[in-house]
Amino acid sequence: MRRRLYTLVLLVLASLVSITGTAPATTTVPGRHTYTGTINGADYRVETPERWNGTLILFSHGYVPEGIPIPPGIPLANRVETEQWLLDHGYALAGSDYRGRVGMVLDDALEDQLALLDWFDSNIGEPRRTISSGFSMGGGIATRLAERHPHRFDGVLALGSLQDAQANLNRGLDVTFAVRTLLTDDQRLELVKARNPLHSAQVLQQGVQQALTTPEGRAKLALIGAIGGLPIWATAHAPRPTDLVEAIRQQAWWTEAAFVATLGPTGRVDVERRAGGNPSFNVGVDYAQQLAHSGLRDFVEQAYRGAGTDLRADLRRLADAPRIAPDPRAVAWMYRYGVSAGTTPTPVVTLHGIAEGIITSDARWYGEQVRRHGHPERLRQLYVDRGDHGAFSAADEILALQGLLTKVETGRWPDLRTNTLNARAATFTQQQQTVFDIYTFADKVMPPAFTDQQPPRQLRPSR
Repeated sequence: MRRRLYTLVLLVLASLVSITGTAPATTTVPGRHTYTGTINGADYRVETPERWNGTLILFSHGYVPEGIPIPPGIPLANRVETEQWLLDHGYALAGSDYRGRVGMVLDDALEDQLALLDWFDSNIGEPRRTISSGFSMGGGIATRLAERHPHRFDGVLALGSLQDAQANLNRGLDVTFAVRTLLTDDQRLELVKARNPLHSAQVLQQGVQQALTTPEGRAKLALIGAIGGLPIWATAHAPRPTDLVEAIRQQAWWTEAAFVATLGPTGRVDVERRAGGNPSFNVGVDYAQQLAHSGLRDFVEQAYRGAGTDLRADLRRLADAPRIAPDPRAVAWMYRYGVSAGTTPTPVVTLHGIAEGIITSDARWYGEQVRRHGHPERLRQLYVDRGDHGAFSAADEILALQGLLTKVETGRWPDLRTNTLNARAATFTQQQQTVFDIYTFADKVMPPAFTDQQPPRQLRPSR
C-alpha cells in the first residue's frame, strides 16, 4: 500500500521539479530578478539573469494528476541544476502554470504560454531568440507552440515528450481493458465515463497486485504489458532486468502506476470533461496482432510456459470481450490539441529514454511524422539507455540544448554522436550528473548513457 501511495506522488515529481517560488519583483530593469504574477487566471514565473544573453527559454511543465499534493513553485527546467546552469550562463527563463494547473491542460497551456511570451516581450524585452522547451506532456505542448506560431520561436527542446496524446490514451485503454478482462471478475467495470472512477481504479489495482503473487497471474501481466507496449524496465538506477519475475514486476509497475492509478478511470474524468466525452476506443483492435508487433512475444510465451497456462485462451478472451467506442467530438478535441503535426518549422531536439514506459514509442512516432510532413534535416533525436520516465541528468539536458542552440545560431548541427555526448557529459559536476528515479524515489549520480538504440514503434499511433 505504501508503494502504491508513493507511485502517485512520484509520478507528479517526475512531471514537476519542486522549486520554491519567490516574492514578486517590482522592477523590470536589467539584471537578476524574479517576476511572478497571474495572466488570465494562470500563474507564471520569470527569471532573468545578471547579464542576459538575449535568449529566452519558455518551459512547459508536465502532467499533474488531480487530487495529489502539488509541489510548490513553477518549474522552469526539468531539473533545478539545469535551471541554475541556464541562469548562470545568461539565459532568461519563463513558464506558465496553466489555468487550473492539474490534468490534461492541452488547450489552456497553448494559450497561457503564448500570453506569457507576450508579457515578456512587453515587460522585459523582445528576445533575440526564443526556445520552446518542455517535459513529458509539456514537451508536446512546446512542440505544438512552435508548429502553430513559428514566427515566435527559433527552436524546440522536447524532453521525454508526449507528442501523440491520443495514442497514449488508447494505449492506456488497451491496458485497463486487458486488466479488467484477464484479472477481474467484473466485466461490467467502467473504464471510461465511470460513475465511480475511484472504485474502478481500486478493482483494477487489486487485480494487478493479486496477479503478481502467482505464476499464472504474472504471465497474464506480461501479456497485458506487451499489448500496451510497456517495457520490462522501470528503474533508471539499475540495469535492465534479466530475471523473468523481476522483469514482469517492473513492467507491471508501469501498468499500475501509469495506466491504472494515473491515467486510468480517475484520470479520465479530467480528460473527458475537457474533451467533451471519451476520446479512447478499441473497436476493431486485434490484440493478438499487437502482441506479435510488440517485440515481446517470446517474453510472454516464456512466462506462459513457466506458468503452464494457455496464451491462446487469454487472447481469445480479449478478442471476445465487448469493445469500447469513442465520442467523435472528444476524438476531434484530442487531435486538435494533443497530436503534434511534425512540420518542424524550426529546429527540434528530442531527448528520450529507450524504456520510458509511459511514452516509450512516442519519439520514434514523432520522427516518422517529421519524415512525412516536415523537414528531417531540422530534427535530431537523442536517447539515453535508462529505464523510468524522464530519467535525465542536468548534463543530458544541457547538452541537448547546446546542440539545438548551435543549429539555431549557425545553421549547422554540432557533433551529436553518442561517444562525443558521453565524453562531454562526464565533464559536468557530479550533481549535474544526478538522475531522479520514480521507481526508487531517489536521486543518484549516474554515468553518462547516451545511446544509438531506438525504442520500438508505436502499436496504435493516431495516424
